[in-house]
Amino acid sequence: MNAPCSGLWQQKHFALSLLKSPNKLFTLNHLKSLHVYLLRTDLHHSSFAVGNFITHCASLGLMSYAAQLFDQMSEPNSFAWNTLIRGFQQNHAPKYTLYYFDQMRANNVQPDRFTYPFAIRACSGLPEFAKGVSLHGQVVKIGVNFDVFVGTSLVDFYTAMGDLNMTKRVFEELPEKDEVTWYAMLSSYVNKFNDMGKARDLFEKIPCKDLVIWHTLILGYVKAGDLELAKKYFDEAPVKDLLMYNTILGCLAKNGEVECLLRLFHEMPCRDLVSWNTVIGGLVRDGRINEAMRFFYEMESVNLSPDDVTLAGLLSACAQAGALVTGKWLHSYIDRRCSELNAMIGTALVDMYCKCGDLGSAADVFNKMSERDVVAWSAMIMGSSMNGQSRTALNFFYRMKDESERPNDATILGVLCACVHAGLVDEGKKCFYGMSEEFGLTPKLEHYGCMVDLLGRAGLLDEAYSLIQSMPYEPHTGAWGALLGACKIHGNVELAENAIEHLIQLDLEDGGYLTIMSNIYANAGRWEDVSKVRKLMKEKGIGKSRGISSIEVNGVIHEFGVQEKKHPQAREIYDMIDEIYRRLKRAGHVASTREVFFDVEEEEKEKALFFHSEKMAVAFGLIATDKTTIIRVVKNLRICPDCHAAMKLISGSFKREIVIRDRHRFHHFKNGVCSCRDYW
Repeated sequence: MNAPCSGLWQQKHFALSLLKSPNKLFTLNHLKSLHVYLLRTDLHHSSFAVGNFITHCASLGLMSYAAQLFDQMSEPNSFAWNTLIRGFQQNHAPKYTLYYFDQMRANNVQPDRFTYPFAIRACSGLPEFAKGVSLHGQVVKIGVNFDVFVGTSLVDFYTAMGDLNMTKRVFEELPEKDEVTWYAMLSSYVNKFNDMGKARDLFEKIPCKDLVIWHTLILGYVKAGDLELAKKYFDEAPVKDLLMYNTILGCLAKNGEVECLLRLFHEMPCRDLVSWNTVIGGLVRDGRINEAMRFFYEMESVNLSPDDVTLAGLLSACAQAGALVTGKWLHSYIDRRCSELNAMIGTALVDMYCKCGDLGSAADVFNKMSERDVVAWSAMIMGSSMNGQSRTALNFFYRMKDESERPNDATILGVLCACVHAGLVDEGKKCFYGMSEEFGLTPKLEHYGCMVDLLGRAGLLDEAYSLIQSMPYEPHTGAWGALLGACKIHGNVELAENAIEHLIQLDLEDGGYLTIMSNIYANAGRWEDVSKVRKLMKEKGIGKSRGISSIEVNGVIHEFGVQEKKHPQAREIYDMIDEIYRRLKRAGHVASTREVFFDVEEEEKEKALFFHSEKMAVAFGLIATDKTTIIRVVKNLRICPDCHAAMKLISGSFKREIVIRDRHRFHHFKNGVCSCRDYW
């Protein structure tokens, strides 16, 4: 910025012309050069010049620089004061806004209708209730309380203070209201007072509804969880922008309305990264990983680069589905894009590898992370625990403490799970009873449930029951369910009956617990009680949860139910099931039919066991993958004893490593042995 000609008048004219330039043309160096001109031409005493200079400073967030120049003025007028006060408020510095407001009055410069709105909004941000009320009194006194800008700032102030009556009173007393005033009142109902009935009534009265007004009402219904009304007003909106589309997309995704989500996505005239992430996230939450990945590839094809939200969501999907091949592809994709893993993506990778049963890769990623937060540590600890590597989990916990990373609730839960899976009662007790004193953490329901499980599995049933009775919370299904499972292991029918009674009182809808109780009775030879449980399940309309197992082959997830017949390779799968059956018979396998919940002959029970979903998935894995590939299966329920015994024999007979993730933990089958050592 050099003056085109010499002379004081020309320099002053040049400086004033520059001050009128748009804010976006200025940088700090430009302002410094302009400051020199102001000093050289004596314009630093001009309220007009300084006011415009402050405006440019405010646009760059340089309010301390603006204040230095302002403080050099001998007699700033109201324009200069207002510009400075506005600048501080626009830069979220309410204390300085009020400080200079008070200085303005102390210097006998009367605030006006341009000053008060910024001072009142500053009171909202601090918050300063008494000061704001005082300012309200001042605007009434000087007669500007009915000014639309002043009135709108008062609506915002009383909203921030949570005073609905005064908010309504100020709003209703305003003789004129512009779009901003209507929006302020609508926003107060939606965002502060959570009254969508009043918001809707007000909305109907707004004479001219712009996009912001429509979006505010729709967003209000989204936050209130009212999908139907959100969709209704979305459909009625005369004009829809990208933000409005994305709001409804998010609502549909959150509510699991995936088909509506996809339909709306394809109707959108334009889409941004948020749109794509929302759809991918919705598919992930619905367990539709194959479709989620297709959208990811399509997103790439339109030259839209994914962000951390996209990648973390897809990695989460791979983790849920046990899709290691797809997860590894995503890992290589991330490595090509990023030189260093941040905490978010690093943790997502650790979680994915752990939940896919590849603990070695999880540890490699974890050790390469430059920054590890408590979430990353917790993922590694819980992942090690779920994979049956309890000592590894505890070593990560000790290492975490050595590196002065403070554990949270999830960390302790992972440690307790490790103790459960390895039967480490003493270490579990030390962790549980020391979490409050050592880490300042209060045990939650989940921690109590883990401890009951730990004690119960170890045969300490009375101690487990006493712990439930001493809980500071109302015992939940996790604790009573753990006790019931322990009673099954140790054959304690009486205590099991106590546990199931409490589970029924908790409005039990999961048939799994009643099935366990039935099995406990069956193991004790109490067949009349088995019939009673079945009758109770029928009366309550409770059925045993349907077992679903999935396996990833060539990047595609295949799902199997019991006696699955819809798969395109069903014939080959059933042929493989027959081959498995023959091999197990030769190996001396005797089907464990005691837990089969049918009034049929023993032979039929044995046949039913061979078509459990995990056996179907493993059979498909045997025919669809080469002999060096680890067969990885994810099941939504606990693996049954017969399938567990069968998998050990299959791994030895077919010389294949099999990894099954059930509802509770991982089972790594190799050479006829399971990593859980039959303790699950």
